[in-house]
Amino acid sequence: MSQPMTPAAVHKQYDEGMTAFRRQLGDGGARIAFARESDGFMRECACGVWRADQAGVTPLHVEFYNAIYTKGSPVPTALYWELGSAVQDYPGFVLPGFFRRLVQADLEHGTRASRRFVDTFTLMLLLFAAVDGKVSESEAGFVNRCADSLSRFCDQSGVPGAKSPLDVNDFVARKTDGEPIPTGRPEDEAPSPGAASPAPAVEPKREEPPAPPEETLEELLAQLDELCGLEKVKADVKSLINLVKVRKLRGEAGLPVPPMSLHLVFMGNPGTGKTTVARLLAKLYHAIGVLSKGQLIEVDRSGLVAGFVGQTALKTQEAVNRALGGVLFIDEAYALANQDSPNDFGREAIEVILKAMEDHRDDLIVIVAGYTDLMGNFIHSNPGLESRFNKYFYFEDYDGAQLAAIFRSMCKKNGYSLDESTDRAAAEAFQVMYDRRDENFGNARDVRNVFENAVARQADRVAAMPSPTREDLMALTVEDLDLEEESPEKSEG
Repeated sequence: MSQPMTPAAVHKQYDEGMTAFRRQLGDGGARIAFARESDGFMRECACGVWRADQAGVTPLHVEFYNAIYTKGSPVPTALYWELGSAVQDYPGFVLPGFFRRLVQADLEHGTRASRRFVDTFTLMLLLFAAVDGKVSESEAGFVNRCADSLSRFCDQSGVPGAKSPLDVNDFVARKTDGEPIPTGRPEDEAPSPGAASPAPAVEPKREEPPAPPEETLEELLAQLDELCGLEKVKADVKSLINLVKVRKLRGEAGLPVPPMSLHLVFMGNPGTGKTTVARLLAKLYHAIGVLSKGQLIEVDRSGLVAGFVGQTALKTQEAVNRALGGVLFIDEAYALANQDSPNDFGREAIEVILKAMEDHRDDLIVIVAGYTDLMGNFIHSNPGLESRFNKYFYFEDYDGAQLAAIFRSMCKKNGYSLDESTDRAAAEAFQVMYDRRDENFGNARDVRNVFENAVARQADRVAAMPSPTREDLMALTVEDLDLEEESPEKSEG
């Protein structure tokens, strides 16, 4: 068993983790709801964690409980008997209102804040579980069930992304006395005492389907050319690939090959194709023999930074291990360098990444991405970053014509058609969207929102038809686009 943390350390880690998450919320309403409700919700969940442990409340639990608050929020002053009652009477996990607001904001803006919160939530509950210096299996089971409830709500609501790869079991203090480790089933599904263990089922051997043939360099470059806009980025990618190919040929010919860093900085606003280009680059590097696998592992701060001492290095190393042979793509990488807190765990993640770049220089490429101004500050925050990242790709915002072209591509890919008047109306609306863009402009993400909303309205319209034809099922109309919201007259009125 490791030494229990002090209440002061718990407060510091809780405050820094929750504050860092709140600062990254772009939606004002979601940010306000989170600030108002999150501390109370997290204290309730701490009670749930401690009830799951069934070890009883101690004075140290009270100190921990009273340390769960963020700067500027009311400081709890629970007494021993009050906490004991709260733990005993814990009613069960209930989805908090602020999380519903996070999901709503994600759906409106094409973001994934609710997905990131699941990671933050999980790590904070593990922090509470460590009040006695360890995380028990029953506590981990409770944390898993709560996190799964949040993830399911994201899935059901249509938030982009998938369940977090964070494995709570990695934090559990394993039994050493030969007892079996529970499978994480809810208590009401546990087998009755004395029941015989079922024999393991023997599954019939299944033939694995043949792996699809790997894409050739020419095919991948053709996919790059098909991307809308990004002319400067495409040229930079091709130049980089040519440089790498010639370096490889020089090495094979026994000629000197000067040192060169293949790690990259992608700078630009959201929705400008950074992840798409990174995925293609990973495959291109594999096609020319630079990387052994060519997979892309995408993470952000929540996928690298843990909530308490010693776990960030493990979590970051896990992401690195999954990326070996491919590309580790760190979105919003600037969030790792918290200038306000020199002891922020993000710095630990940076050090692990820098070491991995050195140890695996022949089979790991790291791409960091984010807003142009913030990424400049991030690179200059650490001399190691400056020395390893010296190639910058700039992703410009899509203009109105390019937004319209992306919309047409989405329609074609998904089997929807536009007549001449609808196409013209869409093009005009996207030009207005571009002309009025502000710091919240989402580029291709905004186009996807328009497309998905149009598809939903078209479904309502077609469902009311007695016998819709194939053409009816495919056609998007001006009515489906609902362009009144974009009209200058309505906006000015």
